[in-house]
Amino acid sequence: MIPQKGMIKVSDAFERIVHWCLAISCIVLMISGLGMMFHSLNFLGIPVGGLKNLKLVHNFAGLVFAPSLLFGILVWWKEAAIFDFPDDLEWIKCAGGYLWHVEHPPETGKYNPGQKAFFVAVAGFGIIMVISGLIMWFPLSFSAGMVRLMYFLHALGFLVIFPFFFIHLYLGTIGVPGSFPAIITGYVTRAWCEKQCPKWLREMEEEGKLEVYGEEKPAVEHH
Repeated sequence: MIPQKGMIKVSDAFERIVHWCLAISCIVLMISGLGMMFHSLNFLGIPVGGLKNLKLVHNFAGLVFAPSLLFGILVWWKEAAIFDFPDDLEWIKCAGGYLWHVEHPPETGKYNPGQKAFFVAVAGFGIIMVISGLIMWFPLSFSAGMVRLMYFLHALGFLVIFPFFFIHLYLGTIGVPGSFPAIITGYVTRAWCEKQCPKWLREMEEEGKLEVYGEEKPAVEHH
């Protein structure tokens, strides 16, 4: 997939690598976790040689997820974790036009409030999952009650992240056409930007920071 001239850059290579590491490790963690959690899904361990190996897959996928989550928080915190009220509240009131038709939904920055909620959920509960998972893996001198609490928190984190993940997957593919190239090449069409993040597009153009494929990046005047 090669970007066409005039497409707008919305993510760099490092962001895309972090995104894919998070996504793939998250999928592996969810599948392997389900295979261990429910007896009826124990068959998910067959391809890797049984539940013992499935647990190893789960644990080591967690070792990929943990640093990816840290880098993700560092990269996206400023744009995806800070809500801009009252503008974001107006978007929330009409669900951005995703659940029912809205003639002119409120303009958003690079990430809308729904995406911000997803990021905050993954960041917050992801940290809980990492900490609880490490304690479950290495209980050391922790009390039995503490370890049991970690199992509960781990399951709670799964219940929160699981639905968010698949909503994000849907909206990033067929739900919002034109979104997928953002995590493949880093570029999307101008029409997509004008509809999904018009406020960000306008600000980047005004600041001279917009990167357009096939065009030289405009120089920023210093006064």
